[in-house]
Amino acid sequence: MAENREFYWRRLHSLMGVIPVGIFLIVHLVVNHFATRGEQAFNDAAHFMESLPFRIFLELFIIFIPLYFHAIYGVYIAFTSKNNTRRYGTLRNYMFMLQRLTGIFTLIFVTWHVWETRIQAAMGAEVNFNMMESILSNPWMLAFYIAGVVSTTFHFANGLWSFFVSWGITVSPRSQVISTYATMLVFVALTVIGIRAIFAFV
Repeated sequence: MAENREFYWRRLHSLMGVIPVGIFLIVHLVVNHFATRGEQAFNDAAHFMESLPFRIFLELFIIFIPLYFHAIYGVYIAFTSKNNTRRYGTLRNYMFMLQRLTGIFTLIFVTWHVWETRIQAAMGAEVNFNMMESILSNPWMLAFYIAGVVSTTFHFANGLWSFFVSWGITVSPRSQVISTYATMLVFVALTVIGIRAIFAFV
């Protein structure tokens, strides 16, 4: 009974990481990428997102609750799973270890980013180009944000591979190899989008 419960919790954890959290990540990176078109383009995109109807409801039930469920349960998995890269140095074992490490770092990064943007907005600050420009003017924060974006995009892309396996989409070894290449392309594409957006603020 306990094993069945664990199985379903892990599947829900996997699902939340892709839908809706993964979809939100992609949307968020695309909105940020408008900064490459200039200050006004980013401000317009950010304003559009802020003016969505039922924004508080969407943020709470589509973003924050699924995100922190996925994150907290992910930390539990990270500290209860056994890494065996020394004994079995295969690509998938290293990916498994990196998934746990990037999950913890991504949680720290996302929490800090939420504090610097969403929480500050709730206190009256305006989330705009100037806010991000000010944050990223600090070289340490710039490095932290770059590391955070790389960690987040890797965690999502590699988690997408695990999602396909755990939900029975990629069953055969061949399909899993193809999925590895496809998800790594997702990682590269999202990372480029995220890094370009960061440097647009600098």
